[in-house]
Amino acid sequence: MLKLLGAMMILLAGTLFGFYQAQQYSRRPKQIADMIRSLQRLETEIVYGHTPLEEALRKVEATCPQPVNAVFRSAAEELAQANGRSVQHIWQHAIAEHWKNTSMKGGEQEIVRQLGFTLGLSDSGDQVKHLRLALQQLQGELEGAQEERKRYESMWRSLGLLMGALIVILMY
Repeated sequence: MLKLLGAMMILLAGTLFGFYQAQQYSRRPKQIADMIRSLQRLETEIVYGHTPLEEALRKVEATCPQPVNAVFRSAAEELAQANGRSVQHIWQHAIAEHWKNTSMKGGEQEIVRQLGFTLGLSDSGDQVKHLRLALQQLQGELEGAQEERKRYESMWRSLGLLMGALIVILMY
């Protein structure tokens, strides 16, 4: 009886692990799309609203879903208490602190990090050019993430169950 219970627990753990991995592949395209929409909103605030960066970041954070909005919230909060720190430093810190809570990978992180090197340093026209470049790069990452999702999401669901079954078979 105890052996059967252990086998069921192993099978359940393997299945849950597979579903967790599949969920990561499912979340990534959605979060990249959220980041794209957030950066488009930031562009709108900078160009058409002539909104100061701190206020623009707060407005973007208010309209952006979790966990992407944490980057904008943190950057806005730290910008309010800059204490001589540059926007670049604040942006990098916000990304380093909150990126781990997303399902996005290093490619997207690097694109958004690179954007921080130009935020707040130049006129709005130059910032828009860099924002649009980041948006194009993120669009490419989004297409790749959607391909990965199609390819690996169902595979991980099945693989988790099969790994659990293999362990159970090897135990008996």
